[in-house]
Amino acid sequence: EVQLVESGGDLVQVGGSLRLSCVASGLDFDDSAIGWFRQAPGKGREEVACIGNVDGATYTSDSLKGRFTISSDSAKNTVYLQMNSLRPEDAAVYYCAAREDMIPIEIMCKGGDFHDWGQGTQVTVSS
Repeated sequence: EVQLVESGGDLVQVGGSLRLSCVASGLDFDDSAIGWFRQAPGKGREEVACIGNVDGATYTSDSLKGRFTISSDSAKNTVYLQMNSLRPEDAAVYYCAAREDMIPIEIMCKGGDFHDWGQGTQVTVSS
């Protein structure tokens, strides 16, 4: 059974930084892709960034490039999301998701086409 556990969500001031972690188990991490998504109250799910652990390919939403960075540590079966210069509109529940069969990372990320999802971690940004 695939399990994804997110952590690192917190209350942060505008302009601050957070690093989210997603620890994956029950899958072949090196043959997987992991994505970060977010959902704010009253809004739909939005892709944030995704990484293919097979080849290290990444995709980051155009609106978040330059502020958010995804990375992976295969020794720890963990994917990170570094978030800098946080804004009130970044407040949301952040979810990680995984799949083990590959399609192009951008297609995978934009479509939210992942098989397993975590429970989410809350990010709150105060102004």
